[in-house]
This record gives sequence, C-alpha cells and structure tokens, in this order.
Amino acid sequence: MQGWLYALYALLIAIISIFTGELVTFIMLGFILISLQNIHSTLKEILKANKEKID
Repeated sequence: MQGWLYALYALLIAIISIFTGELVTFIMLGFILISLQNIHSTLKEILKANKEKID
C-alpha cells in the first residue's frame, strides 16, 4: 500500500474516534499499526536477502 493510503485510513479513524470519544483506542491502534508495518518491512528485507543469497 502507498503511504498516502495509510494517512487516509488514519485520518478516517481519527475523525471517527473524535466523534465517539475513543481517543485512547485510536492512539493504541496507531501503535499497533506502526509495529505491524515495521514487522512487514523487516520480513521483506529478510526475503530479499534470502533471494539474493540463493541467486
């Protein structure tokens, strides 16, 4: 996914959380999404390194 799409999702969730009063949930969801993005990036780097090692 593109970075702008993540920003759009975050903005949408932020607007909903302001109206519902769930700001803490929004912050915690942000931390979870950042962690998952970091894990995904790391796994992609490992896959790339393994493919280069095989070739």
